[in-house]
Amino acid sequence: MQRLFRVAGYAALLVTPVALLARSLLVSGVPVQTLGLGSGVVLVGSVAAVSEQRDIFDGVESRADRADIDTVVAVTVSASVTYLLSVHAGLGPVVAAALVGVVAGLGLPDLDTAAYCGSFVGMASPAVFTSVGPVALAGLIAGIAFVAASGTFTGFGGKLGTLALFGCLTAGFLTGVHSDVAPVPHWGDILLTVPVAVAGAISTGVLSVRWGLGDVLGSALVGLVAGLLLPVVLPGVGGRAATVAFCASFVGMSSTDRLEGVVDVGLAGALCGIVFVAVAPAFVGAGGKLGTTAFVSCVTLFGAGELWASRDTPAQRR
Repeated sequence: MQRLFRVAGYAALLVTPVALLARSLLVSGVPVQTLGLGSGVVLVGSVAAVSEQRDIFDGVESRADRADIDTVVAVTVSASVTYLLSVHAGLGPVVAAALVGVVAGLGLPDLDTAAYCGSFVGMASPAVFTSVGPVALAGLIAGIAFVAASGTFTGFGGKLGTLALFGCLTAGFLTGVHSDVAPVPHWGDILLTVPVAVAGAISTGVLSVRWGLGDVLGSALVGLVAGLLLPVVLPGVGGRAATVAFCASFVGMSSTDRLEGVVDVGLAGALCGIVFVAVAPAFVGAGGKLGTTAFVSCVTLFGAGELWASRDTPAQRR
């Protein structure tokens, strides 16, 4: 049973990004840019996915304990609180999730990651989940997936958001609710999204690693500052820029054995800015979409690095 549980967690982290990319292709009418990007991401990202298979059964002999229950509760409660702050308190999804992340990072050292995962569930739009009940259900599902996926894809930025999106999509399926779609992406938007994403990713990496704040607090601070300041500093595009910066902050949460330095983080951030535009039409209003975008970018860059490292020279082939 434990083996099946771990496989389910691994599968959730594989299926959710593929669903996001596939939905984007269907909604966009399969434009050449999105098709090319999606195909490349799937092919390269599959290398990283295969390399992670060895971690699926690590520690499968362990049974569910109190820590696992606390984790599921933290994800569920955080999802509900974030939704209430976002919708009913009027903070909006970015500021609400970032604020919950800051509080969790400072006050819940043992559950900050779980609470941050739940905050991404709570970013769901009221157009998707009209009340807190379905959000709590999505949080519960995401929390269970969080426990099931422990030890798999460890250190990849965006993993928490991917689990959150899995929870939202599953809860939507169970309750008969479907996310909205948006128009075909405008590829000129990357002139905004790429530089903002690079800045967001690198800033988070600096706060998290060099300043020693940790990945949750580092990402949440970037999201909070971006969510409060950018709409004021950049009228018209500030809201979108804040969303991109928060999305890319999840890239900066990657561990150094996944993205080794500033260059890798910056490249993954740039890719995140491109993927952000590509998947814009899909799952609009679903919580966790931003994290899944970051996860796709990090896994793809890591997979490309694995391919590069494993290449054979002509001498080796002989």
